[in-house]
Amino acid sequence: MRKLIVGLVFILALALAADFGTAAYSEYRVSRALREGGDLVSDPQVTIHGFPFLTQAAEGSYRRVEIRAQDVPTEYVEKTTIEATLRDVRIPPSDLLDGSVRTVPMRQLDARVRIDATDLGRFLQIPDLQVSTPPADRSDGTGGSGGSGETTAGAVVLTGTVPVGPVDAAVSVTAELVLDGDGVSIVASDLYFGPEGEADFTIPDFLKPAVLGLFTKKIDAQQLPFGILPSTVYAEGGQIVIEGSAQDVTIDLDEIRAP
Repeated sequence: MRKLIVGLVFILALALAADFGTAAYSEYRVSRALREGGDLVSDPQVTIHGFPFLTQAAEGSYRRVEIRAQDVPTEYVEKTTIEATLRDVRIPPSDLLDGSVRTVPMRQLDARVRIDATDLGRFLQIPDLQVSTPPADRSDGTGGSGGSGETTAGAVVLTGTVPVGPVDAAVSVTAELVLDGDGVSIVASDLYFGPEGEADFTIPDFLKPAVLGLFTKKIDAQQLPFGILPSTVYAEGGQIVIEGSAQDVTIDLDEIRAP
């Protein structure tokens, strides 16, 4: 009985190793195809979810695939992180294993671009920029969105050191993130003195427009992976996130960075 149990455990271990090994190899093949086709600076992270993998591979059907590429340069922001979630994906087993996969049909594609506060700060010329979301406190009627009366996904607090008249000072402002065509407009609306802010003084009214203008700018042409158009923008974890989705699409792995 003991030998039988040991034998079964050994067979199970071999099966698991084969499953994980095949999954890792397939993820590598997709990653290399994405890097070469998209002219990326490094191999993107590819994760094929679902267990067992071999069952999915045999059917050529995968429930969810995650793609993440970091330090992707753009024309406007120095670098971004791009992500894509592919759901109910169809890839023939032979194409995946030999690396010839190029076009991939799927039921749903969710795509995102993430811009870190550091890179956004370079774009705004505010090197120490911080991004946070205001509290959703409706007790004062502001809704935590800079006096708009409701909490909005696009409401953020931006904090950084900027010129205030003749001196440089830490300033916090409320701003709205607004989709503007295929770009995103950052529109600073007022000074902010809440718990996320760092400013501890009152800026004279005649200087407020100039200060708010330093936090206001448009990020042009933020096209999402595989040419998906953006549908929402919000702040999350100190980042600006631009995302969109599409149903029943076929993507080309060479176009993760569509022109």
